[in-house]
Amino acid sequence: MNDDTRTGITKNAGANEDSLRMVSADPISGEVLSDEELRPDTLDGFIGQPRLKAQLGLFLDAARKRDVAPDHILLAGPPGLGKTTLAMIVAKEMNVPIRITSGPAIQHAGDLASMLSSLESGEILFIDEIHRLPRAAEELLYIAMEDFRVDVMVGKGPGASSIPLTLPRFTVVGATTREGMLPSPLRARFGFTAHLDFYPHEELERLIERSASVLQVALVGDAATELSLRSRGTPRIANRLLRRVRDWAVVHDLVEVSSDDVRQALSLYQIDTEGLDRLDIAVLSAVVKQFNGGPVGLNNLSAMVGEEAETVETVCEPYLVREGFLMRTPKGRVATDKAWRHLGLEAHTDVSKLF
Repeated sequence: MNDDTRTGITKNAGANEDSLRMVSADPISGEVLSDEELRPDTLDGFIGQPRLKAQLGLFLDAARKRDVAPDHILLAGPPGLGKTTLAMIVAKEMNVPIRITSGPAIQHAGDLASMLSSLESGEILFIDEIHRLPRAAEELLYIAMEDFRVDVMVGKGPGASSIPLTLPRFTVVGATTREGMLPSPLRARFGFTAHLDFYPHEELERLIERSASVLQVALVGDAATELSLRSRGTPRIANRLLRRVRDWAVVHDLVEVSSDDVRQALSLYQIDTEGLDRLDIAVLSAVVKQFNGGPVGLNNLSAMVGEEAETVETVCEPYLVREGFLMRTPKGRVATDKAWRHLGLEAHTDVSKLF
């Protein structure tokens, strides 16, 4: 575990299974401090998600006025939208310590029991990727969340006994990218569920301008707009691309960064005007050029681009489908007219082949 002496936060980082692409929403090793510096520490400073902020603000205000720990909170949504940041803001707004762990980091129910028994009154336990908790740990957790007790097993075999241990009132903040994978008994223990949505370009532009001021990057003209259009609606990606543009500016001794500088910098990293990177373009090119627009099965597509099927399905396809470049049909993946045009080719998708 690492202790952050500035915030009083204890961290137990979990494993990250997603690939580290330039436009991946997952953190790059060695840049955690930069991410923390860019995070706001108050709800008012959090950019975007206006409805969620209003709901969460009311929720926390009520808990403060009653002088009690808030109900358990579930933060759901795609990676990189600010779930961890919101968990830290909750702790800051309530002026209580926060302990951070993740589902994959908890291997056994005993690991969770040890953590729960050491919590202080009002403390927040943040569990990232909570849907990946082991089944035994899930059962222990939802009992602790409801009854604020945990049963500790003493001894082994026929002589083993269970000792109930009363816990102080605490708040669990769970974050998940797959809410549907949470078992119903655990999901029902959360008193407040917040769903985070992808950011529109205007909100991303405001976030990039704020981050640029923190990183001391002087963006001029439409530079922030250019970055926002390539960030996939995801703050973490926007901040990552901003840091790469900062690298470009440092190497080229630039005092100010223009939109043309942004285009040149991101062109080096093969990120185009729609936020598509090398792998995205490879997938679209394979569907359009090798399979004449599709339909094509996932295994054939992944073999053509030289990537694992799971990588294509979980990393590339969600954004390509959301932005209208790709369609999933009963017969396979099909490129849309937009994909053909993006590759500079004449669109001729045969709708009769889709079903």
